[in-house]
Amino acid sequence: MTKLSVNINKFATLRNSRGGNLPDVLRAAIDCERFGAEGITVHPRPDERHIRYRDARDLKPILTTEFNIEGNPIDSFIELVLEINPAQVTLVPDAHNVITSNSGWNTKKHGKYLKKICALFRKHNIRTSIFVDPDIEIIKYASATGCDRVELYTEAYAANYLKNREAAIEPYYKAALQAQKEGLGINAGHDLNLENLNYFCNIISGLLEVSIGHALVCDALYLGLENTIQSYLREIRDIKN
Repeated sequence: MTKLSVNINKFATLRNSRGGNLPDVLRAAIDCERFGAEGITVHPRPDERHIRYRDARDLKPILTTEFNIEGNPIDSFIELVLEINPAQVTLVPDAHNVITSNSGWNTKKHGKYLKKICALFRKHNIRTSIFVDPDIEIIKYASATGCDRVELYTEAYAANYLKNREAAIEPYYKAALQAQKEGLGINAGHDLNLENLNYFCNIISGLLEVSIGHALVCDALYLGLENTIQSYLREIRDIKN
């Protein structure tokens, strides 16, 4: 069954915009778990414009669900992950000047590097996931890195969902089949929301986890956090045979 991991970066963005500790990021994470989230995701960046490394350290001892830390595996990030030892690390090829993640790894070009990183985390019993575009060749090369899962970058699906959802999801369906053939677990994330999530979950078999932050926090402004998390869980659970 697909799990919902809530990305709490936006809570930290709001806190950082004013200073102080409102909203309390740790309390937000605990509440997300209490309201039904099955995982918490953070994506610290070097400039700490939202989640800070300190937040990640403070979260580990208080979380009761799976902790997923995602980011570009620069030296400071690797050190943070090895110190915290989360359930999962998601490797994302972030450039320093991007607002949000905007591409998956070229696993053919960076395969040797990613293999080295995955081996390091596996040695410490940390599950590894590689952020990728829905491309069959990329999936094949991802498998060669020794990662446990791939996270399908769903921005293109979300952008084209209203135009033609069947065409939008086709490359993801094929990529997921290839991932299963390679023995890889499947995660997904980026721009999934209450409008497009259910269709994605129904079509992509073997989907283990969706990581959702921006849209979920935006919905929570109107619906409330508890009601929003329950709404997302209903969309995930409503699987049609």
